[in-house]
Amino acid sequence: MANDSEQRSSDAGPLTPKSELDRLLSIFTDVRAGEGGSALLLALNILLILAAYYLLRNVRQTLILTEDAPFGWTGAQFAAYAAAGQALSLFFVVPLYGWLASRVSRIPLIASTTAFFVVNLAIFFVAGQAGARVGGVFYVWLGVYNVFVIAQFWSFANDLYTEEQGKRLFPLIGVGQSAGALVGALIIFPLVLRFQFTPYTLMLLAGAVLFVALGLTVVVNRREVARARPDAANVNAEPLGKEGGFELVLKDRYLTWIAVLIILLNVVNTTGGFLLNSLVESRAAEAVDEVTRQQIVSLFFGGFDTAVSLLGLVIQLFVVSRVFKYMGIRGALFILPVIALANYAMIAVIPVLAVVRVGKILENSTDYSIQNTIRHALFLPTSREAKYKAKAAIDTFCTRLGDVLQALLVFGGTTIGLTVAGFAWVNVALTGVWLLVAREIAKEHRRRTDETS
Repeated sequence: MANDSEQRSSDAGPLTPKSELDRLLSIFTDVRAGEGGSALLLALNILLILAAYYLLRNVRQTLILTEDAPFGWTGAQFAAYAAAGQALSLFFVVPLYGWLASRVSRIPLIASTTAFFVVNLAIFFVAGQAGARVGGVFYVWLGVYNVFVIAQFWSFANDLYTEEQGKRLFPLIGVGQSAGALVGALIIFPLVLRFQFTPYTLMLLAGAVLFVALGLTVVVNRREVARARPDAANVNAEPLGKEGGFELVLKDRYLTWIAVLIILLNVVNTTGGFLLNSLVESRAAEAVDEVTRQQIVSLFFGGFDTAVSLLGLVIQLFVVSRVFKYMGIRGALFILPVIALANYAMIAVIPVLAVVRVGKILENSTDYSIQNTIRHALFLPTSREAKYKAKAAIDTFCTRLGDVLQALLVFGGTTIGLTVAGFAWVNVALTGVWLLVAREIAKEHRRRTDETS
């Protein structure tokens, strides 16, 4: 696949002059002649996908922390334990996705999965309007939706570009992801306060945005197929091989270490999220009625997500491409775990909401910018099957497996009476392991790129 893409890239013509758009986008990263249009459309595409997700993320937090949880759990505990349902669902969904990917080309694959999730949102809307308490089910569903839709977008981007192009253009495309998170977080305030959107009407809005994003995917695909050599275009239109995503991960050491990294990252990050949820829930519990509690939670996370998204956007715009240029993908692997190590050491010493909020803003903004671009760029030197199937398995099942392990950690920790500080110290230890895994990935990445160079 890489050879096809290189031929296609060279066909674009190194002597072709840059357009005004290409030159403008070169402010942020190295954009070559003819690359700017599709890169910008991809950035807009992921912007819409992330904006829709942040609307639904706010819905998730509002419902899970304000509806009565079963078994006497708090909403924060229920959210932590719901990860087990997400992982169980993905254990069946990932093979089904691989089966579908082996039978249809990439655009029908993306269109069918997008339509499936939009129909689901309509079903949730109807159920919610009928008075059903859907917070737990929606929490599980969103965990599947989030990792699948975003992973599928980046699989598509990986399929379009060579490794050399991806290193240059992924930081630019990632700007759209950071901007989408910011847009989704910012519009919560006017939608909820001024236009009186409920969690269920936010679902409908997100579904409409997803359909627009799908249209952009189709446009980009047509542009890139038109620019490609006929043989490369034919390869990209073919269904994938028969190997399943889990099979690909288990037989490739490089992919296995990436899977372990994703598991550790999510154990650490979601444990931090549990600490934040617990402190916010305690504050909201002081309100006298459910509507007020919902507004407190919705507005807190609206402000929190806005801060994370704004800082993430600044990092994505002005830092990521330079990190890739001067540190490379391998060096950049160590940035987030070092930040997380410092963050949870601080929380362990000063375990209050203000400190947790600031620490999680810094951690999440780095995760959503630098780390997010890295995790997608790691798949550039892999096969098409790995880019779709193995990536789907890692970004979905392994992500949620990390959440399950975090749920077990929360259950065990709360059972023995761990405090916020205690959970933070556990995260400090896990982050040390994360650094060791990043070192192994860097070694395998160097070996793989040296073999293909």
